[in-house]
Amino acid sequence: MPQQESQNSQKSSNRSSSNLARFRTIKSEIRILGIDDGPFSFTDSEAIIVGAVLRGGAFLDGVLSTTVKVDGTDATQKIVEMINSSRHKNQLRAIMLDGITVSGFNVVDISKVNKETGLPVIVIVRREPDLEKVEAALEKFADKGERLAAIERAGPIKKYKSIYFQSVGLDEIDAKGIISLTITHSKIPEPIRIAHLIAGGVVKGESRGRA
Repeated sequence: MPQQESQNSQKSSNRSSSNLARFRTIKSEIRILGIDDGPFSFTDSEAIIVGAVLRGGAFLDGVLSTTVKVDGTDATQKIVEMINSSRHKNQLRAIMLDGITVSGFNVVDISKVNKETGLPVIVIVRREPDLEKVEAALEKFADKGERLAAIERAGPIKKYKSIYFQSVGLDEIDAKGIISLTITHSKIPEPIRIAHLIAGGVVKGESRGRA
């Protein structure tokens, strides 16, 4: 019986490993989609989401956009649809998000994004998250448990240089390699920085603040 359990455990581990994207080398012009939301007010019903397609940390190849509900639950599906319907999809090798929530507390289930797009996902967090504060902020939602479960499925929070990240669909070494490649002009990866600037410019007429 213990031998059978060990074999089942090994099979489960192999299945899990087979879902990981494999990068023999991380090429300098790997196509990455950086995603960020635009400025919004909690009196708004929706907020814009912008995706910037970059070759590594250098060249902008394209821009995607969609809208999601403020404090809603549609961010995961809207992001999946935005990516899967894009002509850039076949060239993309990874997705980056500026935080696991957009448009308030509209949580992105990155495990589902990975599964439905076939692309690994890296969440960048600028400061070490206070999970107790996050949980307290979710108290006002009737579906608090579902939102917390989506956050937990993003995996453990890890540190790389001055930032933190979570990832699904690739191993830690490759995640750090992609982050390192794309940190070219600031402390955060360029795909996210560009998405942030574009989103701010669209909503406010020009981008404001540091990205």
